[in-house]
Amino acid sequence: MTGAGTNTYLLGDEQVAVLDPGPAIPSHIDAILEAGGDRIKWVVCTHTHVDHSPAWKAIAEATGAKPLGMSPGDNMFQDETFKPIWELEHDDVLRSDEFTLRAIHTPGHVSNHFCFFLEEERMLFAGDHIMNGSTVVIVPPSGDMKAYIESLQLLLRYDLHLIAPGHGEVMEDSRAIVDWLVNHRLQREAKVIKGLQSIGRAGLDTLVKVVYDDVDEGLHEMAKLSMSAHLIKLHHENRALQHPEDDTWELITL
Repeated sequence: MTGAGTNTYLLGDEQVAVLDPGPAIPSHIDAILEAGGDRIKWVVCTHTHVDHSPAWKAIAEATGAKPLGMSPGDNMFQDETFKPIWELEHDDVLRSDEFTLRAIHTPGHVSNHFCFFLEEERMLFAGDHIMNGSTVVIVPPSGDMKAYIESLQLLLRYDLHLIAPGHGEVMEDSRAIVDWLVNHRLQREAKVIKGLQSIGRAGLDTLVKVVYDDVDEGLHEMAKLSMSAHLIKLHHENRALQHPEDDTWELITL
């Protein structure tokens, strides 16, 4: 699910921030330390999934760097070791003589996700909020489809030029990418509604084959997570009803 791997970004020259240090792989940690050395002052984590944050500890211990981010919001696929000295809130700013890095709280993929806006270059470090080459899996309960769509729409308030994702290459035409992602999620939601209309009351295993008929069946187990997030969103909006006794869903008709 990480493609070619997790991107780690080093920002600054005299004072370096390591953004998304990645998994605790010794060779990867050595490469970061070789590149940044004692100039590393901060370790910044977009979120605490195990492919993004665990290397923070070795880097902080080696350099004295301050870890920044938000503590894990749940225990599902999370790096429970992460202990930020600076517990970020929306619109917090990390400033050095070389750069201004603004924290944008973007829950959705998980509740403790942040994007970071490098104001001088109009570059958004998107973590797992936006990826190049695939869409993001939303994993309930910490993952929230309503929050994800709203967080995408929030990004349109910023003067974005480039998106540097946690996975994949840097992307241009940022506003068009964000607009496409919002529309894609709403179109998928429409397929959830249409699927329930055609099938009637249904479980996830049945519904996923209709809603994700354009996705390889080998990915349907992961797709069910995002589909569940769509259903939860519809439930909160009083548009879908869950039957816990057999884990089925149906539309609410007025």
